[in-house]
Amino acid sequence: MRGSDDTGRSGDGGARPGLAAELGAEMGERATLVQFSSAFCAPCRATRRVLGEVADMVPGVTHVEIDAEARLDLVRRLGVERTPTVLVLDADGRVVRRAAGQPRKADVIAALGAAL
Repeated sequence: MRGSDDTGRSGDGGARPGLAAELGAEMGERATLVQFSSAFCAPCRATRRVLGEVADMVPGVTHVEIDAEARLDLVRRLGVERTPTVLVLDADGRVVRRAAGQPRKADVIAALGAAL
């Protein structure tokens, strides 16, 4: 995704089997777009809109938004340094892409290719 820290490899160095359960949200059947946000983050609002639109367009994909301040445990463990940060999880809950900053819709759709 544009403006990202994506290196083309798994965003967290490998599988995180417990990550999906830790999020405490309904995961997508095929993929999940996880967004870390903060309350006064304008790019977070735009990212919410983009990810919601993509999730509505692609069957089996869900968008989950996490309040970074409320989940500092996950923020620290996953190395989230700024908001918005987006993680793309595959159906098994593994992080396959990650990006920091506001993504474009086309970039999110392209990143989903790694998960589907």
